Amino acid sequence: MTSKGTRQKRRRLDKPERMDIRTIAKAANVSIATVSRTINHVSTVNPKLAKRVWEVIDELDYFPNTQARALVSGRSRLFGLIVSEITNPFFPELIQGFEDIAVENGYEILVSSTNNDPKRMTHCIRRMIERKVEGVAVMTFGIEEPLLDQLAKRKMPLVFIDVAPERPGISLLKVDYHHGIRQGVQHLAALGHRSIAFISGPAKLHSAHSRAMAFSKSLKECGIAPNPAWIVEGDHTLEGGIAAMEQVLAAKAMPTAVMCSNDMTAIGVLHKLYRAGLRVPDDLSVIGFDDIHIAEVTIPPLTTIQMSRYELARSAFSALRAHVEHSGDSAPKREYNIPTDLIVRESTGFPRGTMAHLGKRKS
Repeated sequence: MTSKGTRQKRRRLDKPERMDIRTIAKAANVSIATVSRTINHVSTVNPKLAKRVWEVIDELDYFPNTQARALVSGRSRLFGLIVSEITNPFFPELIQGFEDIAVENGYEILVSSTNNDPKRMTHCIRRMIERKVEGVAVMTFGIEEPLLDQLAKRKMPLVFIDVAPERPGISLLKVDYHHGIRQGVQHLAALGHRSIAFISGPAKLHSAHSRAMAFSKSLKECGIAPNPAWIVEGDHTLEGGIAAMEQVLAAKAMPTAVMCSNDMTAIGVLHKLYRAGLRVPDDLSVIGFDDIHIAEVTIPPLTTIQMSRYELARSAFSALRAHVEHSGDSAPKREYNIPTDLIVRESTGFPRGTMAHLGKRKS
């Protein structure tokens, strides 16, 4: 065990201009092999020696060379994370959760954004392969065929959301869209709404199609007939929400509530309604989907359906780790279920003109 006097003596030494694994071994009075095994978290290292090595690393403010570690261990301990749109707050929140979990477990992440551009996707794939990632979480809410072709033949573990091919080494995060959307429709129905619009996401996205289907099914469960004029395709952006709401307002009759396929769309809807001189929820109730952090501070705070970024990140990391490490307690699964739940805030209320609505305004 290193004595207090020895540690104080080390601190008085000038930090070497060039530090490497040999410097740490000499200062800790252990072999280079011991330092290497300690840094690479080899379980057979003597705990006392490992403790001494980590103390020296901390005292000398040494940063291990991750590329050298990969050469020694044969593993990069690096996971790739691909998202589709970095400007949507949902994805930075997802990235943060994934990185937090990865770092806690001794992994690093390499993030790439496709921006829904095939050329960018090709660049993302190249980066992942060049950096020798051990697995990739594809959080684009849609299968990326070029990614599959390039990475699957390298037998690299992959995780997708919603839909994935039946291949070895591939896991699926299955989001229960229907549960949360049904809660949202039932919430509106309980308030008395029967004229409910829906602004979807891009038709090419499987997730957007699933949310639209869940909405239609939930309406039928509540005995509400959908109005085709109030079912509008958006693109999951603020601008798309504004444009879609303009289309809804241009219809012959106006709904009393609108559900949106994501929160960015809903925020665009709030903006358009404000510009049109309409009040939320007095004139129109609004529900989003995702529960991004900013949804709590919109005016009014947005009622939305929560899809936990942390749960997505945790499940994606767990799936990749299970594929890579093949440990008995964390054997890879084909599917990981992701729940959704309604979060009621202040953007939903009684339909305009009803007795309940008029009574609330008078009180």
